[in-house]
Amino acid sequence: MAENKVLVVDDEEKIVRIVKAYLEREGYTVVAAYDGKAALAMARTEAPDLVLLDLMLPEMSGWDVCRTLRSESNVPIIMLTARDEDTDKVVGLELGADDYVTKPFNPRELVARVRAVLRRTESPPEKRRLVFGDLTVDLDRHEVRHAGRPVELTPTEFELLRVLAEAPGRVYSRMQLLDRVQGYAYEGYERTIDSHIKNLRKKLEPDPDKPRYILTVRGVGYKLG
Repeated sequence: MAENKVLVVDDEEKIVRIVKAYLEREGYTVVAAYDGKAALAMARTEAPDLVLLDLMLPEMSGWDVCRTLRSESNVPIIMLTARDEDTDKVVGLELGADDYVTKPFNPRELVARVRAVLRRTESPPEKRRLVFGDLTVDLDRHEVRHAGRPVELTPTEFELLRVLAEAPGRVYSRMQLLDRVQGYAYEGYERTIDSHIKNLRKKLEPDPDKPRYILTVRGVGYKLG
């Protein structure tokens, strides 16, 4: 059974009750907050392993909560949004969220997303380090270093870099990366990879506009080097 703690943030009590019931049925410990300020306070005191974060919150928006959390930690964040608009999703992903679910959602799918994101935070069983130039991806420690300096990545960013670093020069389509990183590949979700790539470049590239490591293969996808 799972023992991870999940912070559920939503101002709709019915949604919180449903999500809490499904997660607890799978063995997760669940704590809840109903506005943005309370969410931040609880994230700091409860130290959850993952945050399910609604974007439309009183007191403080989900975007601001996401931005603040990401400046303080790399806790995995899954956004909950009532609007099926690409702009909302892209903004949230570029702020550092790992995934998103659009309301209304299937609670079983939500649990599967939680499980998939948490799985990416676990250290791989093999003790390996992937080295590409002055980039080092330590799979055992779940750490990345650039020119010897540590680079803080979200679980999704780390997994994306791992996939690329395991096969330098290999070109992956967005759908292939989505399948390898998220564990599923749905049409309409593939553009989320672009947001994660953009975030990775900001953290790894000396000049993100002229990348040296993560390269775009026009009309196909991405590759490392």
